Order: sequence, then structure tokens, then C-alpha cells
Amino acid sequence: MIFALRSRAWQLMMLSVSLAFLSHTAEAIDTIASAVSLDHGFSLLYNLDFARANQVFLSWQQEHPDNPMGPACEAAGLLFSEFNRLGVLEAQFYADDQAFAARKKLTPDAALRERLYAALDQADSRAHARITKNPKDRDALLALTMSSGLKADYAGLVEKRNLASLHYTKEATAWAEQLLAVDPECYDAHLAKGVSQYIIGSMAAPIRWLVRLGGVGGDKQKGIADLQLTARRGHYLAPFARILLAIAYVREKDKAQARELLVSLRNDFPQNPLFTQEIARLDTQPLSRNRP
Repeated sequence: MIFALRSRAWQLMMLSVSLAFLSHTAEAIDTIASAVSLDHGFSLLYNLDFARANQVFLSWQQEHPDNPMGPACEAAGLLFSEFNRLGVLEAQFYADDQAFAARKKLTPDAALRERLYAALDQADSRAHARITKNPKDRDALLALTMSSGLKADYAGLVEKRNLASLHYTKEATAWAEQLLAVDPECYDAHLAKGVSQYIIGSMAAPIRWLVRLGGVGGDKQKGIADLQLTARRGHYLAPFARILLAIAYVREKDKAQARELLVSLRNDFPQNPLFTQEIARLDTQPLSRNRP
């Protein structure tokens, strides 16, 4: 996001200049503060302070009532809180599919689901309204990418609706590609592509072939490369990309890289016990190194 002050007028209208300067400075400070608020909201989110994160996202929406990023971020917070309550991310760290299949059955929170989809619907509505006016609206495209990705995550990881999850994954990838065409430096968009590539690339060959008939390809190596790019250069979603990479490395039997990422996450988000817990579990598992 680029912030700039308008040019000042020259000496003859000093009073007007002063007022204009103060006005534009205030606008710039408000914009910067709002951007920082979203950053702060995500920092709270990754530290599992969901109530305060939600308040930040709601406050940001009040300041930007037509911007779809507000409700998209609110939805991200709601989904992450449900992941935490259900232990979804912990389950993803299981190193083999047998242990993963034996995990406890999930019971979603119906009220939270309603709030989640209300926020997603609002994000979609605002985004499409802005795209109608400007097909290259960066915030709208990012919000749609996030919205489809969040729907895919909820359908697949909470509700276990795999076909629906693949549908939303395909949507997220399509929006991400449009976003990258508008802004090649929006590295958060690579998360959607990375997740899609890795998940589909991990499927058994016959299933992967059927999925490709539906227009969705998969390649684990490309998926990991996209996640690495978001982890290195992403903004709001960089920590989440690091979490997903750590999960991928555990499943690829690369203990060293998984541990390195988890240690960095623990250091950045010390209030989140997940990272310390998974480091301890990883240290008890004799995984052979198999760098993807």
C-alpha cells in the first residue's frame, strides 16, 4: 500500500497552505494507522488473542465501510479461532495419514459458522461492487482470494467436505492469478496457489488425474515454492504460510526445516503454545531427512 501527501501550494496563501497541510497530514496518519491496525490485528490473531484481534478488524471496518478487506480479515480471525478450538492445526502436524485419520471427530460451532459466512458474504459483496467499477482493484481481488481460501479451509478441515473444498480452492487460485496480474508483488496471493498445488499434488495419481479434468492441477514442489515465497515476502499471511510450510515439511519427513520454522514462529508469537508443543512433539519423532 502506497501512502503519499499531495503537493503543497506556494507562499501567497499561507493560511490555506497550513490548513491544507494539516488536513493532508491527518489523512495520511489515519491511513497509516489503519494499515498498522490490520497488521496489529493479525499479530494478535497469531498470538491467539482472538477477542482483541476481532475488535481491531471491526474498528478497521468502521473506518473503511466499503473496503472488503475488513470483513475478509474478520472472517480469517473467526476461522483461526475455530481452528484453535478444534485443534485443527495440531492435527495437521501428524506425520502419517493413519494418525491423522484416527483424530477425534470435530463438532463445529454453529453460531461461529454463521458469523463466519456473514463476514465472508459481506467481503464478497463489497469486493464485487468495487470490481464492477475497477476490475484491477487490488484490495477487492485480495479479499476475494482470501474469502475463497477461507471457505476452502472451512469446508475441508472443519466440515470434511472435500469436493466443496476443491471447488473453493480452484476459485481462490483463479482470484490469486488475477491479483498477481494486477500486482505481481502481492506475495500473499501465492498462498492460495501454494495450498492448491501442494494438496492436489499430494493426492494419489488416479484422484489427481480426475481433479485435473476439473481444471485444477497439482505439483507438490511448486506448492512448496509458492508457500516459501509467501513465507519470505508476504504481508498478512506470511506467518500462516510458515505454519503451512512446517506442516508440509513434517509430512515430507524434513525434521530440520520443520523445526527451524516452528522455532521462528515460537519466537515471533510467544503467546501461541502450538509452536512450542509441536517442537516438543517433533523432537520425539525420529524423522529421516528428505528435503522436498
